Amino acid sequence: MIQKHAVRLFVARGYDGTTVNDVAAAAGVSPMTVYRHFPTKEDLVLADRNGALVAERLAATPAGQPLVHRIGSALVESARTLTVGDDGFLLARLQLMISTPALRARHLDNHHLLQQAIVDGLGDEAADPDAAFRAGAAAAACLAVMHTALVRWAADDGRADLPALIATALAATFGAAHPRPD
Repeated sequence: MIQKHAVRLFVARGYDGTTVNDVAAAAGVSPMTVYRHFPTKEDLVLADRNGALVAERLAATPAGQPLVHRIGSALVESARTLTVGDDGFLLARLQLMISTPALRARHLDNHHLLQQAIVDGLGDEAADPDAAFRAGAAAAACLAVMHTALVRWAADDGRADLPALIATALAATFGAAHPRPD
């Protein structure tokens, strides 16, 4: 609830034009409560649980498939889950991340954390250093492709189907290693 108020205010007033006190007042909580859940102002936009969702989707993929296919499928399915019933919150967060210089660098930190969550989600498959290296490389490649799709989606103001856009970008990059969208 606090994060939704923050994103709404950042969109309406601008990121720099909104204070944590403004967010606290809009959410009906104290500034200390905001800081307890979101240690920095950037976290009000960037905090998410996408890593756990992607790792869960990845664990559900068959181990015999190519790694980029499995990771890509997990990213597409996670996007599908995140966009079902979304009221524009995901798009607003993404547009803020792209357009706000203070958030862009931290957004890259989120990609690093997501890459690590993907490697961790492979469990024993990425237990040794060489396997972890290959998994990290595959995850980084898939995340770069997804980032390109996310930027396109944000530029198009969310009109396209995000999971299909990610799947299209993955297929364009990895060809036969990833299925084309429905």
